[in-house]
Amino acid sequence: MAGMIRKLIASGVAAKVLQEARKPQNQAKIKKMIADFQNKNKGGTGRTGGSY
Repeated sequence: MAGMIRKLIASGVAAKVLQEARKPQNQAKIKKMIADFQNKNKGGTGRTGGSY
């Protein structure tokens, strides 16, 4: 019973997120957030591993 309720809540939250993501002002925020995240990840140390 609890699992079914959890799935219903999760699907409701997912539907609301998709609904909000379709709004133009939110699309701009999402694009900026993704660009910021990608730029932050590009600034790594450049190391690819090695011996531990």
